[in-house]
Amino acid sequence: TSIGSSAFENCTGLRSLTIPDSVTSMGSYAFRSCNRLTSVTIGNGVKEVPNYGFTGCNRLQTLKIGNNVEIIGSSAFSGCSELTNITFGSSLEEISSNAFYECTGLASVSIPNTVTSIGNSTFYNCSGLTSVNIGNKVTSIGSSAFENCTGLKSLTVPDSVTSIGSYAFRSCNRLTSVTIG
Repeated sequence: TSIGSSAFENCTGLRSLTIPDSVTSMGSYAFRSCNRLTSVTIGNGVKEVPNYGFTGCNRLQTLKIGNNVEIIGSSAFSGCSELTNITFGSSLEEISSNAFYECTGLASVSIPNTVTSIGNSTFYNCSGLTSVNIGNKVTSIGSSAFENCTGLKSLTVPDSVTSIGSYAFRSCNRLTSVTIG
Protein backbone atom coordinates (compact mmCIF):
# COMPACT_ATOMS: atom_id res chain seq x y z
CA THR A 1 0.00 0.00 0.00
CA SER A 2 2.95 2.38 0.36
CA ILE A 3 6.39 2.96 -1.13
CA GLY A 4 8.79 4.66 1.26
CA SER A 5 11.13 7.58 0.73
CA SER A 6 14.15 6.70 -1.42
CA ALA A 7 12.87 3.09 -1.69
CA PHE A 8 14.17 2.59 -5.24
CA GLU A 9 16.48 5.60 -5.51
CA ASN A 10 19.43 5.00 -7.86
CA CYS A 11 18.11 1.63 -9.12
CA THR A 12 19.90 2.14 -12.40
CA GLY A 13 18.80 -1.20 -13.89
CA LEU A 14 15.08 -0.44 -13.61
CA ARG A 15 13.60 0.06 -17.10
CA SER A 16 9.83 0.17 -16.66
CA LEU A 17 7.52 0.67 -13.72
CA THR A 18 3.85 0.07 -13.05
CA ILE A 19 2.60 1.15 -9.65
CA PRO A 20 -0.56 -0.86 -8.87
CA ASP A 21 -3.86 0.59 -7.67
CA SER A 22 -3.17 -0.88 -4.20
CA VAL A 23 -0.43 1.70 -3.59
CA THR A 24 -1.93 4.78 -1.92
CA SER A 25 1.22 6.68 -0.94
CA MET A 26 4.80 7.19 -2.08
CA GLY A 27 7.62 8.93 -0.27
CA SER A 28 9.92 11.64 -1.55
CA TYR A 29 12.80 10.49 -3.77
CA ALA A 30 11.11 7.07 -4.18
CA PHE A 31 12.47 6.55 -7.71
CA ARG A 32 14.99 9.38 -8.00
CA SER A 33 17.87 8.87 -10.42
CA CYS A 34 16.61 5.60 -11.88
CA ASN A 35 18.35 6.75 -15.03
CA ARG A 36 17.39 3.83 -17.28
CA LEU A 37 13.68 4.02 -16.51
CA THR A 38 11.80 4.67 -19.78
CA SER A 39 8.14 4.05 -18.86
CA VAL A 40 6.10 4.84 -15.74
CA THR A 41 2.43 4.10 -15.04
CA ILE A 42 1.09 5.37 -11.74
CA GLY A 43 -2.02 3.49 -10.59
CA ASN A 44 -5.33 4.87 -9.43
CA GLY A 45 -4.63 4.48 -5.69
CA VAL A 46 -2.07 7.29 -5.45
CA LYS A 47 -3.41 10.78 -4.66
CA GLU A 48 -0.09 12.65 -4.78
CA VAL A 49 3.07 12.10 -6.80
CA PRO A 50 5.73 12.92 -4.20
CA ASN A 51 8.25 15.73 -4.22
CA TYR A 52 11.38 14.63 -6.11
CA GLY A 53 9.72 11.25 -6.74
CA PHE A 54 11.24 10.74 -10.20
CA THR A 55 13.83 13.54 -10.38
CA GLY A 56 16.77 12.67 -12.59
CA CYS A 57 15.11 9.80 -14.46
CA ASN A 58 16.67 11.27 -17.56
CA ARG A 59 15.64 8.47 -19.95
CA LEU A 60 11.97 8.48 -18.98
CA GLN A 61 9.91 8.82 -22.16
CA THR A 62 6.34 7.80 -21.35
CA LEU A 63 4.37 8.79 -18.26
CA LYS A 64 0.80 7.79 -17.41
CA ILE A 65 -0.66 9.32 -14.26
CA GLY A 66 -3.58 7.58 -12.53
CA ASN A 67 -7.08 8.98 -12.37
CA ASN A 68 -7.03 9.68 -8.61
CA VAL A 69 -3.80 11.71 -8.53
CA GLU A 70 -4.70 15.21 -7.35
CA ILE A 71 -1.23 16.74 -6.93
CA ILE A 72 2.07 16.37 -8.75
CA GLY A 73 4.64 17.36 -6.14
CA SER A 74 7.55 19.78 -6.40
CA SER A 75 10.32 18.65 -8.75
CA ALA A 76 8.53 15.30 -9.20
CA PHE A 77 9.84 14.83 -12.77
CA SER A 78 12.52 17.52 -13.00
CA GLY A 79 15.43 16.64 -15.24
CA CYS A 80 13.50 13.96 -17.16
CA SER A 81 15.00 15.30 -20.36
CA GLU A 82 13.71 12.55 -22.69
CA LEU A 83 10.09 12.70 -21.52
CA THR A 84 7.91 13.08 -24.61
CA ASN A 85 4.50 11.67 -23.69
CA ILE A 86 2.41 12.54 -20.60
CA THR A 87 -1.10 11.29 -19.91
CA PHE A 88 -2.66 13.15 -16.98
CA GLY A 89 -5.40 11.58 -14.86
CA SER A 90 -8.92 12.93 -14.51
CA SER A 91 -8.61 14.22 -10.91
CA LEU A 92 -5.44 16.33 -11.21
CA GLU A 93 -5.81 19.73 -9.49
CA GLU A 94 -2.29 21.03 -8.93
CA ILE A 95 1.03 20.83 -10.74
CA SER A 96 3.57 22.04 -8.18
CA SER A 97 6.74 24.07 -8.57
CA ASN A 98 9.48 22.64 -10.79
CA ALA A 99 7.39 19.52 -11.50
CA PHE A 100 8.63 19.25 -15.11
CA TYR A 101 11.68 21.53 -14.82
CA GLU A 102 14.09 21.00 -17.74
CA CYS A 103 12.03 18.28 -19.44
CA THR A 104 13.53 19.40 -22.72
CA GLY A 105 12.03 16.54 -24.76
CA LEU A 106 8.42 17.60 -24.20
CA ALA A 107 6.90 18.88 -27.43
CA SER A 108 3.31 19.40 -26.31
CA VAL A 109 1.39 19.52 -23.06
CA SER A 110 -2.35 19.53 -22.53
CA ILE A 111 -3.19 20.58 -18.98
CA PRO A 112 -6.55 19.06 -18.01
CA ASN A 113 -9.61 21.15 -17.18
CA THR A 114 -9.46 19.84 -13.59
CA VAL A 115 -6.18 21.68 -12.82
CA THR A 116 -6.50 24.96 -10.93
CA SER A 117 -2.86 25.80 -10.26
CA ILE A 118 0.42 25.67 -12.20
CA GLY A 119 3.32 26.28 -9.81
CA ASN A 120 6.48 28.34 -10.08
CA SER A 121 8.99 27.11 -12.70
CA THR A 122 6.76 24.11 -13.47
CA PHE A 123 7.86 23.88 -17.12
CA TYR A 124 11.00 26.02 -16.84
CA ASN A 125 13.48 25.40 -19.65
CA CYS A 126 11.30 22.90 -21.51
CA SER A 127 12.95 24.14 -24.66
CA GLY A 128 11.32 21.54 -26.94
CA LEU A 129 7.82 22.59 -25.95
CA THR A 130 6.01 23.97 -29.00
CA SER A 131 2.38 23.62 -27.90
CA VAL A 132 0.60 24.19 -24.57
CA ASN A 133 -3.10 23.83 -23.95
CA ILE A 134 -3.99 25.35 -20.57
CA GLY A 135 -7.20 23.94 -19.07
CA ASN A 136 -10.16 26.22 -18.46
CA LYS A 137 -10.11 25.90 -14.64
CA VAL A 138 -6.54 27.12 -14.12
CA THR A 139 -6.69 30.25 -11.97
CA SER A 140 -2.98 30.87 -11.39
CA ILE A 141 0.20 30.46 -13.39
CA GLY A 142 3.27 30.75 -11.18
CA SER A 143 6.44 32.77 -11.62
CA SER A 144 8.73 31.44 -14.35
CA ALA A 145 6.19 28.66 -15.07
CA PHE A 146 7.09 28.54 -18.77
CA GLU A 147 10.27 30.62 -18.71
CA ASN A 148 12.83 29.72 -21.37
CA CYS A 149 10.41 27.53 -23.34
CA THR A 150 12.14 28.69 -26.48
CA GLY A 151 10.12 26.45 -28.84
CA LEU A 152 6.72 27.79 -27.79
CA LYS A 153 5.07 29.49 -30.78
CA SER A 154 1.56 30.41 -29.67
CA LEU A 155 -0.28 30.66 -26.39
CA THR A 156 -3.84 31.11 -25.19
CA VAL A 157 -4.43 31.94 -21.53
CA PRO A 158 -8.05 31.02 -20.64
CA ASP A 159 -10.56 33.35 -18.99
CA SER A 160 -10.26 31.42 -15.71
CA VAL A 161 -6.70 32.69 -15.05
CA THR A 162 -6.70 35.55 -12.55
CA SER A 163 -2.97 35.75 -11.83
CA ILE A 164 0.21 35.25 -13.84
CA GLY A 165 3.50 35.35 -11.92
CA SER A 166 6.63 37.28 -12.78
CA TYR A 167 8.64 35.95 -15.71
CA ALA A 168 5.96 33.32 -16.44
CA PHE A 169 6.76 33.39 -20.17
CA ARG A 170 10.14 35.11 -20.13
CA SER A 171 12.56 34.20 -22.94
CA CYS A 172 9.90 32.41 -24.99
CA ASN A 173 11.50 34.12 -27.95
CA ARG A 174 9.59 32.21 -30.66
CA LEU A 175 6.14 33.25 -29.45
CA THR A 176 4.33 34.87 -32.35
CA SER A 177 0.76 34.75 -31.00
CA VAL A 178 -0.51 35.33 -27.45
CA THR A 179 -4.15 35.55 -26.37
CA ILE A 180 -4.93 36.45 -22.78
CA GLY A 181 -8.49 35.89 -21.56
